[in-house]
Amino acid sequence: MHNIEMHEVSDAFAVCWQAAGRHLQAQMQGAGNWIKAKLDPPFLEHLSFRLGNQLFFVRIEDVEGRLRVPGSRSGLLSVAEGCAGHSCLMPMRFRAGVWMPDITGWGLLNACTLGERIDPFTLVTDERIEMTEWELQDFAVQIVREHIAKNGQKLISWQGNPSVHPSIWFAGSGGREWVIVRAARYPILAALPPSDWPYILEQFASAGTTGHFASVSVANAEDAFDTKGVIPAEPLWRGHGMIVRFQGLTAASDVSLRGF
Repeated sequence: MHNIEMHEVSDAFAVCWQAAGRHLQAQMQGAGNWIKAKLDPPFLEHLSFRLGNQLFFVRIEDVEGRLRVPGSRSGLLSVAEGCAGHSCLMPMRFRAGVWMPDITGWGLLNACTLGERIDPFTLVTDERIEMTEWELQDFAVQIVREHIAKNGQKLISWQGNPSVHPSIWFAGSGGREWVIVRAARYPILAALPPSDWPYILEQFASAGTTGHFASVSVANAEDAFDTKGVIPAEPLWRGHGMIVRFQGLTAASDVSLRGF
């Protein structure tokens, strides 16, 4: 079990964040896909999006230091590295009563070099890029989040780091409940729980919370979960079609290290 910083967001920062999001949306010209576009903790990045075969993770910063900005640069760098994406800083300035990027164009700077401007369109290539473990885990968490929301339960927080547990917290009938999500790549049909599953159960049981496990197996759309093995398993390419095998949540008490 990991302690994850759950920063509160001020109304002032929310206004700045909205302005940054609108600016990036306009720059995308309809070509991008949002990954994170909600002010939900934890805050490794404030905004993230995919453009072609490239991922961009954005941290908003107030150049005049007026705002209390959640998260940290180290968090931004960790998620960008884990997903093989680009870590971007977006300096914002309050001018004439509105927030706007402090630099022209996309308004993005390379968080590693702290000076180089980033134009996402120039970084997109025709290369096929295989999804990283973090990227796949984040996708699996999205599948489970949508399942929980469709069941009418309120999501509290979530994160896509495959080495951090739990993956999701939500408000259940008896209080806060957690989910550990594990992703698998076809031809593996079901993911196993973490190797320290008994310890995890013990830690959460002492906190009096209810837990669940979710296995999400993902195949390239061309595989169609060919269980007869006629079609060779195709890698999971970033931005390409995928098929998901997810059979709902399993109570933590019904899970063993051999599966469920």
